[in-house]
Amino acid sequence: MKVETILFDLDGTLINTNELIIASFTHTAEQFGDRKYSREEILDFIGPPLTESLAKINPDKVDDMMETYRKHNYENHETYVEAYPTVVDTINRLKQEGYQLGIVTTKLNDTAKLGLEITGMDQAFDVLIGLDDVDHAKPHPEPILEAIDQLKANPMTTLMVGDNYHDIEAGHNAGVQTAGVSWSIKGKEILEQHEPNYMLDEMADLLEIVGVETDA
Repeated sequence: MKVETILFDLDGTLINTNELIIASFTHTAEQFGDRKYSREEILDFIGPPLTESLAKINPDKVDDMMETYRKHNYENHETYVEAYPTVVDTINRLKQEGYQLGIVTTKLNDTAKLGLEITGMDQAFDVLIGLDDVDHAKPHPEPILEAIDQLKANPMTTLMVGDNYHDIEAGHNAGVQTAGVSWSIKGKEILEQHEPNYMLDEMADLLEIVGVETDA
């Protein structure tokens, strides 16, 4: 099927922030939780909106926890964040070929922009839809539909790429094509259960899917 617009989740899809997120959750839980949280428990916090995950630690202190989490996360971006293999080259090639590119993330815009700047992709995207821009986060279709609206794109030729089932479900709910990434920290098998149209073993696989000629 033809693809003209490609929307990407950010964390865990384009940039590897997994260890940063785990460190920020651990730092926050140590201050506000009533017990020590295991790495496995913290992995379950990745993907949903931040307020939803933090409420599981201490529902009475969500605002304070948000501030603590975001301060740690923002201040430690440069220590942890890097792009996944083949991501930057693939994004640059898609941009060069004229595809409309967008970010649809559950992060706040300023933190999302910081991650793009650190990885040198801050000029690559035509739109960035963060948590600031919507009333409902993924898997609700609103963030994807907002990106489509701003780009004046056609849902039938739009592809949503993500590492979490929230991304795939949001794509289904918005009526667009979907692609999961096999490097998801949640595991490829979890994503496959939500039936994405495509599964990427590396980001460069996108080029073949959308019909961009490669040297390989």
